[in-house]
Amino acid sequence: MTPTAGRSPFSLLVHLAGDGEQLEIFSEQSSIEAWLAAERALARAQAEHGVITRDDADAIVAAARPGNVDAAALWTSARTVGYPILGLVRAISAALPPGPDGRVHYGATTQDIMDTGLALQMARSLAALDRALGRLGDALAARVTEHATTVMAARTHAQQAVPTTFGATLGSLLAQFARQRERLAQAAPRIALVSLFGAGGTAAALGPRSAQVRATMAGLLGLHHTDVPWHVDRDGVAEFGWLCTTLTATCAKLARNVVDLSRTEIGEVFEPYETHRGASSTMPQKVNPISSEIVIGLAGTAGALASSLARVQEAGHERAAGEWQIEWQVVPQLAVLAGTALAETLVVVEGMRVDAERMRANLEQDGGLVMAEAQMISLAAAMGREHAHDLVYEAAARTRTAGRTLAEVLPDVAAEKGRRDLLPDPLVTADDYVGEAARIADAAVRGWAGVPALAIAGTPLAELAS
Repeated sequence: MTPTAGRSPFSLLVHLAGDGEQLEIFSEQSSIEAWLAAERALARAQAEHGVITRDDADAIVAAARPGNVDAAALWTSARTVGYPILGLVRAISAALPPGPDGRVHYGATTQDIMDTGLALQMARSLAALDRALGRLGDALAARVTEHATTVMAARTHAQQAVPTTFGATLGSLLAQFARQRERLAQAAPRIALVSLFGAGGTAAALGPRSAQVRATMAGLLGLHHTDVPWHVDRDGVAEFGWLCTTLTATCAKLARNVVDLSRTEIGEVFEPYETHRGASSTMPQKVNPISSEIVIGLAGTAGALASSLARVQEAGHERAAGEWQIEWQVVPQLAVLAGTALAETLVVVEGMRVDAERMRANLEQDGGLVMAEAQMISLAAAMGREHAHDLVYEAAARTRTAGRTLAEVLPDVAAEKGRRDLLPDPLVTADDYVGEAARIADAAVRGWAGVPALAIAGTPLAELAS
């Protein structure tokens, strides 16, 4: 059989924009090191509670290092066994003299080590996502403040609706990112969770001090403690995957708006520019929104992968029979997609070019009908909303057929119906009809500032239980 360890299909998407930190967290080397960290912490915790001697624990901790693990031999063994921990334990034991070699992995099972290692990786991943989200949110908050009063057309069903401000539009996205940051913090205790319950979840082989050993092991690794096994209850893993997915989707919402607003016919918002950024091989004029396109592609991919998370939770009885393997493929990919989406969205937000004059000019598209609701409301107090709606509806229809503006046609229609005196003079303008837009922008910025950073230590795996 041709060796495959360390190899993966070439992904153009990841190659162009893959987040280096998430790729490192879920790399081959980091996975092995996470398992070794779990073994070191297990030995330390067992020594703390008299299950094994401190000398044996010290010897195990010294031996459970990457330098004592031949990766090629590990994967050869794993392909035979189906899992890598037997080979890992043999490698650690081979580096020990008789005595402590019989105390490696004492009472534990493969999934204890792999799940604890995964918890360490997910904890690091959450911390990295939170840092990236913090940078993005701060940059977006600055944009919200900058454009709190920049008037533009709100769009519903892809058509102009009423006036708003670009700051208010971005503010709703900033509030969504704030909620995402809160979700990361809320989920961390359910995700960064130690696993040590033995073969069937009863911890019988771990002896009478199993609960104390587990709690100490969690503390050594900076993980949360539990007295209920989760080796076949994968809602925490599924939650991690879903957090990655929904975070990527929030980025895609911003990216989709940038793509739409950068259309030639709209021309209001653009990605950062530098020579040949987004260039075409044949059309010299093109400046394509490449970062936004990448983010949309990342979110679409994440959504497809996330469909497998419910299957992960189907693991039955006391050990999965195929469902666990789904995680091995999907969880690292979702983390990389989320980290990459945050990084690319930050590029867009920091370098975003906004054409405020074009935004205002576009309000006059379609004869300025974006002001129809505003004019209706200005009449409604005196003549009732339904009557005002009918009057402005007729004026809007005539505006389109006559090729004139609403501001020109509305007084004529109102005069024909004997209602000319009810129209304000001058007519309501876009600046008069943005409602709470500035307050929305301010509230979003204040809301973002009030969300604390995630409190997960970024301790390198090599230092855990060292």
